[in-house]
Amino acid sequence: MKQWLKDAVFYEIYPQSFCDTNGDGIGDLPGITSKLDYIKGLGCNALWINPCFDSPFKDAGYDVRDYKKVAPRYGTNEDLAQLFRTAHEKGMHVLLDLVPGHTSEEHPWFKASSQVDKNEYSGRYIWTDHCFAGGDGMPFIGGETDRNGTYILNFFKCQPALNYGYGKIHEAWQQPTDAPDCRATVEAIKDVMRFWLAMGCDGFRVDMAFSLVKNDTHHKKYTCAIWRDIAAMLQEEYPQAALISEWNAPRLALKNGFDMDFMLSGTHNGYDWLMRAYDGTMDSNPHNIGKAYFCKDSGTGIDKFLDDWLPSYKATHRDGLYCLITCNHDTIRPAAGLTTDELRIAYAMLFTMPGAPFLYYGDEIGMRYQKLPTKEGGYFRTGSRTPMQWAPGKNLGFSDAAPESLYLPVDPAVDAPTVAQQQEDPNSLWHTVQSILAFRHAHRDLDSDAPFKVLFAPKAKGDYRPFAWRRGKLICAVNPAGAQAELPLKLKEGTRPLFVIGSAEVRGEDLILGDQSFAVLG
Repeated sequence: MKQWLKDAVFYEIYPQSFCDTNGDGIGDLPGITSKLDYIKGLGCNALWINPCFDSPFKDAGYDVRDYKKVAPRYGTNEDLAQLFRTAHEKGMHVLLDLVPGHTSEEHPWFKASSQVDKNEYSGRYIWTDHCFAGGDGMPFIGGETDRNGTYILNFFKCQPALNYGYGKIHEAWQQPTDAPDCRATVEAIKDVMRFWLAMGCDGFRVDMAFSLVKNDTHHKKYTCAIWRDIAAMLQEEYPQAALISEWNAPRLALKNGFDMDFMLSGTHNGYDWLMRAYDGTMDSNPHNIGKAYFCKDSGTGIDKFLDDWLPSYKATHRDGLYCLITCNHDTIRPAAGLTTDELRIAYAMLFTMPGAPFLYYGDEIGMRYQKLPTKEGGYFRTGSRTPMQWAPGKNLGFSDAAPESLYLPVDPAVDAPTVAQQQEDPNSLWHTVQSILAFRHAHRDLDSDAPFKVLFAPKAKGDYRPFAWRRGKLICAVNPAGAQAELPLKLKEGTRPLFVIGSAEVRGEDLILGDQSFAVLG
C-alpha cells in the first residue's frame, strides 16, 4: 500500500458547487485552491474532485468530451496544475475522477468512429454490424450516424460505451478483449492517466470500474485483467499514484490492482442500514423511516452492517482499503435521515474504522438534501449537489453572482448551516468533525491499515445495541440508542477514555456509555 494512504482522509468536492471565484455562479478550480487551508484545517489531507474535464454536461461531466482539457467553466489546465502544486506544498494529495467506460457522443473519438470509412477510431466504441441490429441485451442507439450500425450505450443516450471487448461472444460484431481495437482503448486510457499524473495528479477515483468488458464472467475475469495491466503501468511509472474503484466488491477490486474500494449504499445493504434506510430517494423525496442503526430510536443492531462489511474486510484487509463514506454526489445527504446528534456519533464511527474515510463537502456542517428538479442528469441526486454553504449572506458565501445565475440554488432555510457560524460555535458539528479527525491523525492505531477486531456486537434488544471494536491498542465504542449502555469489555486496569462524545465512564472492567455516545479508550 502507498505510504501516504495510511493517514489519508479524503474530502470529496463537486467542483461546480464548491466555491465560485469569478462570479459566474459556478464553482471553479481557483475556488478549490483558495479553500485548501480550510480543508486541511478541518482534518482532510487528500481530495477527490468529481469530473472537471471538458464536457457538454448532459451528465454533470461524466460525459467527457476531452479527457485532456479542463472544462472552461472550471478554469484552465494551468489552474488544475496550480491546484496540484499548492496542495503538494501543503502536504495534501489530489485524486481526479477517471471515466474509462464511455465518453460523450461529442468526443472526437466518437465522431471519427461514426464515419463510414474505416479509420483509427472505428473500433474504439462498440458497434453492431447493421443499422437495425439489436445490442445483445444492452441499450443501443441507431439512426444517429452515417455508419451502418448501432452503438452500445453505458447509461444515457449521450454516453457511447468504449470498446474493451467481450468476455463471452454471442455476435459477429463482438470482439475478444485481446483484439487490437480493444487493446488500443486500454492504451488510450493509460495515456490519459499519464497526462494528468505528469502534471501532478496523485491518482484516480475510477467511475464504474467494473463495467469495462461486456458479457464478462461472474467474477469479472477480463475486466480485472485490464486493471491489473493498468496497475502494473502505474507501479512502474508512478508508484505512489493511488486508484480507488467505484465497485463495492473489494474481493475483486483490491486483488486486481486497486488500492482502495468504496462501500457504497445499496438497497438494504450494510451501509444503508448503518446510515440511511429511508424511502423515496428515487422520487427526490427521501423519507426518514427511522430504521438506520444511528437513528436514536431505530432498535436496529450493528449486525446488519457487520454481516455485510466484515466478511469483505477480513478477506481483503491485506490487499488494500475498503473505504467508508459520509456521502457522495450520487447519494442522499445523511442529514436527510439523521439529526445533528446522530451525525456526530455516525461520523465518529466512520472516522475510526479501517480504511481511508471520505467526507463529502458540506457534510461537516450537516448540509441538507434539497428537493430540486433535475440538473445536468442529476435527477434524484441533484439535491445532494447544491452549493457549499460558507457564511451567512448572499448565496451563503458560495458566489457573488445573482441568485438566479447559480448552478443550483443554495439552501433557502433561515437556519441553513454555514461554516462560519459553526466555526464560532464550539458545540457545532463542524468542531466535532475537526476534533475526531485531529484525534485520528494523532494516533497511528487509527491509521487506515491498522489492526481491527470486533470486541462487542450483541444482537439488538430494545434500546440495548452498542458496538465496540479494537484498533491497534485503542478501544472504540458507540451507543446510538436513547438509553445508557453497559459494555462488558474486560478492560485492563488503568484503561481510560481518551476521546468522548456524550458521556463515558469506566467501572472496573466495564464501559458505561451514555445515550447517543461514542468513546475511544486507551
